[in-house]
Amino acid sequence: MGPLSREAWAQRLGAFRASPSAFLAGAEGEDLGRDLLSDLRSEKLSEQTKVSLLTLSLEYSDKLWPDAPAAEAAATSLLDTLVLLTSKPSALRRLLLLAATTALVSGGALGPTSGASCRLLPLLLGLASGRDMGRSFGTTSEQRHLQATACECLGELERCKPGLLAGSLGMLRGLLGQMGPIQPVSLLLAHVLHNTLVVPPGAGAGAGAGLQGLLVAGVSSVGSCPWDWTRAEEWDAHLQPQAPSWSTAEEEAHGFPLLEPSPEEARELKAAVAQLLDTSYLLTPVAQAQLLWLLGWALRGLRGQPPVLFKPQLVRLLGTAQLTLLHSVLALKAAFGEALFTAQDEVLLLRRLTLVAQHPALPTPTHLLYLHCLLSFPENCPLGPEGEEAAPLLLGPQLCRGLMPSLLHDPMVLLARLHLLCLLCADAEQEERGQVQSPQRYLQELLAGLQQRAALDDGPQALATLCFQASYLIASCLAGQPTVRTSLIHGLARLYRARPSLAPHFGDLLDQVSPELREPLRVVLHQEVVARPGKKQSLRWHLRMLAKVAEGGAQSATLSFLQAAAIHCADWGPQQALLRVCRALLRTGGGDGLADLLQVLARQLEDADGRDHARLYYILFSHLSSPKLGMALGPSLAAPALASSLVAENQGFASTLMVQETPAPIQLSVGPQKAKGPPLVLHLQVGALEVPVYSLELRFRVEGQLYEPLEAVHIPCLCPGRPTHRCLPLKPRCPVPTRLHVQALYTTSAGLTCHAHLPPLSVNFDDLFLPFPQLPKGSEQRFFDDLWNSCLPKGVESRLWCPLGPQGLDALVSRHLESFVMVARPPTTYLIAVRLPPDSMLLLRLETAQVDGVPVALRTDNWTVLPLAGDYLRGLAAR
Repeated sequence: MGPLSREAWAQRLGAFRASPSAFLAGAEGEDLGRDLLSDLRSEKLSEQTKVSLLTLSLEYSDKLWPDAPAAEAAATSLLDTLVLLTSKPSALRRLLLLAATTALVSGGALGPTSGASCRLLPLLLGLASGRDMGRSFGTTSEQRHLQATACECLGELERCKPGLLAGSLGMLRGLLGQMGPIQPVSLLLAHVLHNTLVVPPGAGAGAGAGLQGLLVAGVSSVGSCPWDWTRAEEWDAHLQPQAPSWSTAEEEAHGFPLLEPSPEEARELKAAVAQLLDTSYLLTPVAQAQLLWLLGWALRGLRGQPPVLFKPQLVRLLGTAQLTLLHSVLALKAAFGEALFTAQDEVLLLRRLTLVAQHPALPTPTHLLYLHCLLSFPENCPLGPEGEEAAPLLLGPQLCRGLMPSLLHDPMVLLARLHLLCLLCADAEQEERGQVQSPQRYLQELLAGLQQRAALDDGPQALATLCFQASYLIASCLAGQPTVRTSLIHGLARLYRARPSLAPHFGDLLDQVSPELREPLRVVLHQEVVARPGKKQSLRWHLRMLAKVAEGGAQSATLSFLQAAAIHCADWGPQQALLRVCRALLRTGGGDGLADLLQVLARQLEDADGRDHARLYYILFSHLSSPKLGMALGPSLAAPALASSLVAENQGFASTLMVQETPAPIQLSVGPQKAKGPPLVLHLQVGALEVPVYSLELRFRVEGQLYEPLEAVHIPCLCPGRPTHRCLPLKPRCPVPTRLHVQALYTTSAGLTCHAHLPPLSVNFDDLFLPFPQLPKGSEQRFFDDLWNSCLPKGVESRLWCPLGPQGLDALVSRHLESFVMVARPPTTYLIAVRLPPDSMLLLRLETAQVDGVPVALRTDNWTVLPLAGDYLRGLAAR
């Protein structure tokens, strides 16, 4: 087939983008990558269409060429296409460079044994250095634009293979002083310099030259090589983290040793860093931030190298309005501290962050970023142990007066400001106590407002969630302060009293807070529950809360509450909640009153399940000691065997109730198809491997939207040695082969319910064949001719050669196509008609057969069937 038209490619690319996996699994998926590479060289396609093809290859390179051989072949073809371009300006050159680089990287083909890699690297280095690469790469002005693209491609290769371009440091330094794109060259040089300092100096072929030799060497140095595969292969971490860890101990733990350069190396290194920093103002803010991050990390790992080179940049960066640059300044401060930032710089940064965070027009994400910078501000001389959360020393209540949280703020902003307020309260406990506008007093008023809003009947769930998030934040920061702790506990008790339906939130809070707050809060909530049973609709929430706080509480008060509540527990749900409280009491030992209550429940509960549970709990309480009772009813199943025989029974119950994943105990295959007419079915053969399988359910799933959802197949019993046959109805939306993913759900002889994934089943093209209805004798020829003429003009006609092999035409037709023969004139002529669901047909004329093959004329009303039919006919002889 020749190159596709622009419209055909537009339709094909649209179908691929709609569902890449489904398209690649279909008939056209296998040839997409090959057709794309071939049509890039076609002169019939416009440049805009080729740009669309290359854009697709950049976005889905890992799907088009998923393995190393395919990626190697694709990159080679792309480079050949690049060389074949004419000298006139073209937008394809940059895309071809990017596509070749992406194919090698995503397919895992990048390496010293790759021919495409050995072609691509010299080409990229030549373009990046600004050398004239010949007429194939356009005019001189276009090659300047290619220089930036080449630097981007080299940067991607360096990120994937750190240390690969260590030998190009000298050349890249020389490019900064020439006319050309500054930003791509600067970022590439920073990446290579960073990786060269991080890779152990003993690795690689270029290690003997030393850092000074790498920084001053050019591409024409005798014996030098601009790339080093040995150094790249010995580097374990292929991708650097986006946020550096500036801890020296952590750097050494991760294999980043601190280097001690010689005076000559330090001089050349400072010159290279200063060269990059002097031109950094010409870069975009994001590129500047990346450059500062790379250089900061590189200098961090050098002993005896003060970061004075960054000092001239601080004059410009401290007044920047760009968030990315501000974040980079804070990263440098975290890295170097007082070695780079004075106390005046620290005050300036804090004041700026504080004032900007108060701006009313800030978007919420920007507002949160400024608050995060304040909460994580890197101080020059922090007090307290490392890692302890605290507000900056210079950030007092007066400076943060405009950052106080308010009920009118966005929830996330309110929590961030509340976090800052909690840190201020922790620092100002003594000096601000008693003042009218103290942080603690403001905190208590804010918390009371949050609790008041959360207590509203039928109030939004978001208000309750925000209240408990704020309570947890306060508990985490200020649980050690008695005043705040007491106020928080009493406020939460009032909130529960007003809205018992928040019991699940209280349970989650009890699980998360520290013990010094959990115990007093549990006692207060227990008192609230048992003191006022409340209305009948609140009973289920009281019982749920009591199951959480009953352990260790007053047993008599709890039992009195349960006895009064038992009268209102008429349904299964309240009865189970009541029994959960009894179970909690059993774990703590219970009391005499608990035995009496369980006996009453075993007689009076209306639900049989509830009565059985109460009777079981009474028997356990009567026959087991407190330690054994606690272990038998505890949440952990990993109890000693002597504790109770009920532990093994509980494990058995858990296994019975869970659906377990196991290896597939059955074998599933597709049997021979029988063309009997609609509906279309797939004949399955199912057999058990070693043990019987009961209540088997086979579930089928087709990727994409090619077929209608498939029904499950049910088999009551399956025994080894006795396979069974089932029919699976197929409802294709288009006549294409596919794969069926199969999952089995079954029951074992032990009564366990299990599931297993079976190997996928293939639905071939000939599995979709259906015969036409039986015709009156003598009308077959006319009916076939009518079908043949109806295919055109909307359909398509083609001719191909069908090999016969040693079997001959008669044997081939009788073996594969006998059910679809409409007119037969053996041994040379057969007219065959096939129905393809849902509404297509395939007509074949096999005439004038020869010894080794037969010419086939075929027509179909669905052009997408044509390549499938061709592949099927050409492969018949091999079956």
